[in-house]
Amino acid sequence: MEEEQVLSGYNPRVMRRLLSYAKPYRLLAVIAIISLGIGTAGDLLLPIVIQRAVDDSLIARFTRIPAEHVIEFRAAEFDDAIVLSGATYIPDDKLVALSGVDRIGLTESGVLDEAGYYVFPYDDALTSTFDGSFGNVVTDTGTVDGRQYASIDAAELDELSDQQRRLIRGDDLSELRRTTLVFFVLLASVLAFTFAQIYFMALVGQGVMKDMRMELFSHTIRQRLGYLSRHPVGKLVTRVTNDVETVNQFFTDVLINLLRNLALMIGSVATIMLLNWRLGLVTLATLPPVLVLTVFFRERAREVYRKVRMWVSRVNAFLSEHLSGMSIVQLFVRERKVWGEFTERNDELLRANLGEMYVFAVFRPIIDLLSSVSIAIVIYYGANFLLSGVVSLGVLIAFVNLIRRFYQPVMSISEQFTILQSALAGSERVFEMLDDVDRIPDDGKRTSPRPITGSVEFDHVWFEYKEGEPVIRDLSFRINPGETVAVVGYTGAGKTTIANLLTRMWDIQRGRILLDGVDIREYSLDALRTVIQPIQQDVFLFSDTVGSNIALGRELSKDELREISVLVQAGFIERLPDGFESALTEGATNISTGERQLLSFARILAHDPRIIIMDEATASIDTQTEQLIQVAVGTIMEGRTSLVIAHRLSTIKHADRILVLAQGELVEQGTHATLIAEQGIYHNLYKLQYQDSTIT
Repeated sequence: MEEEQVLSGYNPRVMRRLLSYAKPYRLLAVIAIISLGIGTAGDLLLPIVIQRAVDDSLIARFTRIPAEHVIEFRAAEFDDAIVLSGATYIPDDKLVALSGVDRIGLTESGVLDEAGYYVFPYDDALTSTFDGSFGNVVTDTGTVDGRQYASIDAAELDELSDQQRRLIRGDDLSELRRTTLVFFVLLASVLAFTFAQIYFMALVGQGVMKDMRMELFSHTIRQRLGYLSRHPVGKLVTRVTNDVETVNQFFTDVLINLLRNLALMIGSVATIMLLNWRLGLVTLATLPPVLVLTVFFRERAREVYRKVRMWVSRVNAFLSEHLSGMSIVQLFVRERKVWGEFTERNDELLRANLGEMYVFAVFRPIIDLLSSVSIAIVIYYGANFLLSGVVSLGVLIAFVNLIRRFYQPVMSISEQFTILQSALAGSERVFEMLDDVDRIPDDGKRTSPRPITGSVEFDHVWFEYKEGEPVIRDLSFRINPGETVAVVGYTGAGKTTIANLLTRMWDIQRGRILLDGVDIREYSLDALRTVIQPIQQDVFLFSDTVGSNIALGRELSKDELREISVLVQAGFIERLPDGFESALTEGATNISTGERQLLSFARILAHDPRIIIMDEATASIDTQTEQLIQVAVGTIMEGRTSLVIAHRLSTIKHADRILVLAQGELVEQGTHATLIAEQGIYHNLYKLQYQDSTIT
């Protein structure tokens, strides 16, 4: 039983080949990545907007630097300063680091005035609200670029009336409204670009999955029967469905989210360092335990994830097998035994799921704990820096928000790495299947052959399924146009193999098979299989309507279908509830074996081949239905070359010639009467069947 494979590490070769499938959708991918970048940038700007709102509009406190000391610092940085009565106010910085000036150095040197001041523009309308006491309230006044400014002690500002405070802080209120608008615009942008990122990347994933699934299916249906016999159907279905789905999951859930989470984490750290490098270093010092813990739990998550996938696969396989064979389970009274075996597998799956739950149940709270510890440490040191004038309140709030944004992706990144490895494993299995090319060469030049008369010749043909074990040995015979030739022999003599070789389901190792004197390898497979068509012993009908199963892609009217059904004695179709529109269930279990066989005859008439092969076509038919089929057989064979392969010798008595095979060699040939008279292998086969029929 094949187990779910999870790669132990990153495979760049598989990744490059996987990403090559996204080339037709690179424009969509570029749009998704651009949307990712804009959305992530917007997400990181939200804490900055809050910081600006707090520092510039809510707190809005200035510090004071005596004019004689301004020259000691980079004077060029004070171009926008407001000078009032020998003191310098920097409106654009207020409580932040004063455009690079070292506030700690200023405080220690006694230059920085630690008192809080508020600087505001004023006019006559504002001063009139103070009833002549304006000069007593303000600390300093001055004019800059023709506009009047005043400063007021923060403590005095709190003692003013609501109207006076609202007028004094009119610019701040206007700025706060603008900042709020910017905040909501950013939120809307993040929402819009996140939607675009998810939508366009989903289009890429769906497109890649569609292309890969189509390539896999196209690759599989062109493989030779030897390939299909080596690989169970369940495995092929898993490759085309589940493994391709992991590729879609890689593009839609893993790749873009992994990029977003990494960008968010890196962006958060970069923004923290740009806001304040001192507090940023404190924040970075809290991260190593998180990184170590993430690596450890990622390894554990990989193990439990692999175990869950393995037991899901085993439970599904057990269910599929035993539900399909439920009739055997019930006939041999194995219900209790099967129930016990399923219980064991289901318990293992439960334990695997619980193991996965334990890992993430421990990991998530620990990450939350470390996140809270980091925030507590930042708040502790940030409060000290705030009191020392190193950071503002807005910066401290921004730090807390950015730390939360850093920790949000940590958990999902750990899970995404595990899913990434599973997706790479699925991709590797898909590529292994695509690289396994085992096809019948289809390089024949005769794509539209001239009208075929129906002459078939095997010229010293040798064939073996396994090297060194020939099934057909130096076989030579000829079938003339319009002739009916039967092939009989004991089980394993090579009868069905002849049918497969004639339609090039397998290729011979030596000799030639000629169609109208031309090697069949010179015909394209489409042309060859249009001319030669088999009626197989195991009739396969699709879960479709009766008419569709007969036409198999051909455009046939109901009158044509009705005419064909009459010719093959398939009158039962008219008795079905919806006639030719009646739907067949999986395996066509809603009609009898004989009726399925009659539909296969109708299918042959609908496609009108020049040569037909009847491979045990009546082996499982009841006597009444066989009588109907015998009438249909005469109609089908009329004017066509026919190769009949049968164990029931009663169906081939009237064949023009009978070929008797033994261990892949032609040992007898002739009519029914001549072969009976020779009393050879055919005589023995006929005698055995005659005795069996008398016994029954």
